[in-house]
Formats: sequence, C-alpha cells, structure tokens
Amino acid sequence: MSDTQPEAPSLYAAREPVFPKRVSGTFRNLKWIIMIVTLGIYYLTPWIRWDRGPNLPDQAVLVDLANRRFFFFWIEIWPHEFYFIAGLLVMAGLGLFLFTSALGRVWCGYACPQTVWTDLFILVERWIEGDRNARLRLHRQKKWDFRKVRLRLTKWVSWLLIALATGGAWVFYFTDAPSLAVDLVTGNAHPVAYTTILILTATTFAFGGFAREQICIYACPWPRIQAAMMDEDTLTVAYRSWRGEPRGKHRKAEGAEELGDCIDCMACVNVCPVGIDIRDGQQLECITCALCIDACDEIMEKVGKPRGLIDYMALTDEVAERAGNPPKSVWKHVFRPRTLLYTTLWSLVGVGLVVALFVRADISVTVAPVRNPTFVTLSDGTIRNTYDVRLRNQHGEDRPFEISVKGHPALRVQLEGTPYGSVNVPADTTQLQRVYVLAPPNSEPAESERWDIRFWVEDISNGERVYKDTIFNGRAN
Repeated sequence: MSDTQPEAPSLYAAREPVFPKRVSGTFRNLKWIIMIVTLGIYYLTPWIRWDRGPNLPDQAVLVDLANRRFFFFWIEIWPHEFYFIAGLLVMAGLGLFLFTSALGRVWCGYACPQTVWTDLFILVERWIEGDRNARLRLHRQKKWDFRKVRLRLTKWVSWLLIALATGGAWVFYFTDAPSLAVDLVTGNAHPVAYTTILILTATTFAFGGFAREQICIYACPWPRIQAAMMDEDTLTVAYRSWRGEPRGKHRKAEGAEELGDCIDCMACVNVCPVGIDIRDGQQLECITCALCIDACDEIMEKVGKPRGLIDYMALTDEVAERAGNPPKSVWKHVFRPRTLLYTTLWSLVGVGLVVALFVRADISVTVAPVRNPTFVTLSDGTIRNTYDVRLRNQHGEDRPFEISVKGHPALRVQLEGTPYGSVNVPADTTQLQRVYVLAPPNSEPAESERWDIRFWVEDISNGERVYKDTIFNGRAN
C-alpha cells in the first residue's frame, strides 16, 4: 500500500477576466449620461472660480486644511460647524438606503465611482482592442507578437493617463488648483501632493483596469448590507422565468411550440460587467446596471417576442404574473411605507441643515475663565477675574467687536493690550483676546462665591450681537 497521500484540491480559483460586449439601449444611454456628468463634475469642479473678496480664496470648492475651512461656492464651513458635514453624510446614507429600498443596487450600477471608472476603462479598452470577441481572442492568444504588445501598451498607457488625471484632480480640491498645477509641473509641489497622486493613480489603474468586478464582489461591503434595505416590493433586475422557460435555440425543431421566449442566446451574459447569468435568479454579484435588459430587449425584437423578458420587477410581481394577474404599477412599488420613511428622514435632515445654514451668525464667541488663580484681589480691594475670549469673524472683511459684560451694574471690563472696549478682528479669522472683569470692593459680585454674568460681543459695523454665559468668582470662595 502506498504511503503517498492524494494532493488536496486547491480552494483558490483564478479570476476569469470578464469582457462585456457592447450594447445599446435605454439603460446603456442613461449610464453614458451619468458617467459624463459625474466625471465632468469631478474633473472640472476644482477649476471653477468664485469671488469671495480679497481676503478669501477664489476657488469655488476648496477643502482648506491649512486654515481648517471648507468652501463650497457661497458657503463657508468652519471647524466648529462640522455638524454640517455630518448632516450631509447622514443624508448620503439615508439617500443610499432610499434608492436601495426602491430600486436595489441602483447606486452600484450607475453612480458608484468604481462602476463609473470601470465603464470608462472598458470603453477605452473597446476602442483599442475591439469588441468582446476581439478582446477574448487577444486574451487567449499565448504568443506576444508585435500586434498584441502594441495594443496592450496603448491600452495601459491610456488607462494610466486617466488614472493620473484622477489622482491629480483629487489633490486640486485641497489647494488652489492653478497654482498647484504649476507647482506639480515645475517640481515645486509639496511631497504630500506627489505621494497622494501616486497612490490614487495606482489604485485607479488597478481597480478600474484589472480588479473591476472583484472590487464589487469581494472588497465592497454594500452587497452584504443591501439585503437589509430591500423587501419583496423592491424593484430590481430579474428574469421572467415563467415566460422564458424552457429555453431553447431551435425554434423550428419538433416540440418548439413548448419552448419559452428565451432562445438561450447568452446576450444577457455577454454584456454583464460582472459576468453572471441573470437567469439564475437574484445574486449577490449583480450591480443592477440593467445592461442585460437592453441586450434581451434587442433580441426579443429581432425574434418577434414582447420586450421585458428581463426587466425591473419585484418579487410580488412574480407572484401576480404567475397567477395571471397584472403587476403593480411602478409608483406603488416606489411609494410605500419604507421608502416614505427614508424620504421623510432625509428631508428632515436636509431642511434642518438649510435652516441652520441661514440662521447661523457671522460672528461667534467662546469664553474660557482662567482658573489659576480663579480671581485676583487688587491693592484697592477690587476683585478681578481673567477670561480668554475667542472671537470669530466669519465675514470677508475686518470688523470691530465691542466686548461688554452684563449681570451687575458694578462690573466693568478691561481688554488686554488696548484702553478701549473694542478690538478689531481681521477678516475670516479667529482672534484670542484676554479680558479682565473687575468688581469693586464690597459689591455683590465681589463678596459672593459665584455670580452669573453674560459676555456680549457686538459687531459695531452692523449691530449683530452674540453672547456667552459664564461665572464671576468672588472672595467668598
């Protein structure tokens, strides 16, 4: 008996590249439009100018990390206003839940960056190497002759240029785009800019050119989460098996009258960017791009069968159609309690952000009492408390701010570094001002342990006022 153990089968399956066939139709045209719009927004937005005055950057959309500010056209978000960013993220999440509950993985199929750049890379690949059959032949060709080397190098260089433009566009969002472009070309840009471009270029090149559907299937967590957002009324791409089966190619052979509408042409499989067969039912890999609908409808027209063998439909439609009843209208699927709840929550967050944006003050103040010591007794018996007052001027020009204190008529204010009761705060900056509050001897604030006071800051130029409550420490403590 031999001691040789049989070799264990490998659990690893090498990736079989997917070469989607070109298709035309309603959903393919919609994907082209979305790709052009989204890529146009991404590449061109950093170059849009917006005049904010002489003291502020004129880039319409800018994440100014150096000054900890975010500019979006006429809107300026300061660090203490990060709740606006958090609110937008919440809206994005709720929007994703809404669209998924209504139309399945419609985000993945149409607007996800991985999908958009993969579509662009496949388009370039098709221009250079030909449609699906030509690309398959080139892939299976073992010999690397001059033609194969030329086609592959042309394709890879084109991909690399797209990836470089992608990485370069990203860094333009974080500093003045024209200035950075000159610095990048002349070699004067910060090493962080070059490093960021290099990383984003490499990942775009790899993800869009080679990994493609592997990112959607294995790296992205959303396919595993989406099921919680969907129910039996969610519209998603599906195959009407009760109409298409049994499938068969030979329509003139004996028994052809018993065949369904599906002629097993594999058109739906050949156009699928993730390489699945939608006729096998709902699958985690499906990104709901609907290209299989366009491909199948084209075939159905050619063979004289009704369109819609593959279509957007819900599980409840299947039950109704199998029973011979008409399906629900699209609007009944879209407008149901789950989607209405998501829409309501999304709207409430959006309205709240808009209201907060328009009611926010252009000046703000924070007051921090100096605790060591809590108070000082001057030679004449006056009790003095010290405060660090942080004044924020969110206007585009310098503004004079007057600081006063309320809480008792005997209290008076002194500003460090100036004999006046006002201070000039430069445009669009935060200034720290040390302020002394004095209570004369034998006054109530001086003799009490704690006395509630209120700091008032007034913009002298327009009368806008803000306040902050704090306490005055007396000698009783």
